[in-house]
Amino acid sequence: MVRRPVAFVTALVLFVEAVGIVIVNGVLATVADNQSMSLAGMDPDAMVTGTWVLGVVSGVLLVLCGLIPLLAGIRDRAPGRFGRIALIAGAVVHGVLGALAVGLIGWAAFVFLMAVLALIVLTLVAFERPGPGTGEAGAGEAPAPA
Repeated sequence: MVRRPVAFVTALVLFVEAVGIVIVNGVLATVADNQSMSLAGMDPDAMVTGTWVLGVVSGVLLVLCGLIPLLAGIRDRAPGRFGRIALIAGAVVHGVLGALAVGLIGWAAFVFLMAVLALIVLTLVAFERPGPGTGEAGAGEAPAPA
C-alpha cells in the first residue's frame, strides 16, 4: 500500500513549507523594517506587522493542513468531510500560487508548488471513500434483477 507513505510525506512537506513561509515572511518583515518601507503612504510599522501576521497565519494554516494527512496516515483511513475540504482548498491555493510563481519567482518555485499540489491530490485520491453505489445492497434497496 502506498497511501500511508504518501500521507506521511505530504504531511512532512506541508510542515516544512509552513516553517519556510514563516521564515520568508520574517525576512521580508525585517527588510521592510530596516528600510522603513511603506506602500502608498502606509505606516512602515503596519507593513512589518502585517507581514509577520501573514507569515504566522499562513504557517498555522499549513500546519493544520499537514495534520490532516498525518492523521489519515496514522489511522489508515480517509480524511473526513472537513479534512477533505481543507485539503482541496490547500490544493487550489497551491495551484494558484504555482501559476503566479512562474512569472514572479521562477520555474523552481513553480515545480515545488506543483509537487506539493500533486502530493495533496495523491493523498486525496489514495484513500478511497466508499460511494453510495458500491458495496452490497442494504436495507431499503432492491436487489439487482437476475
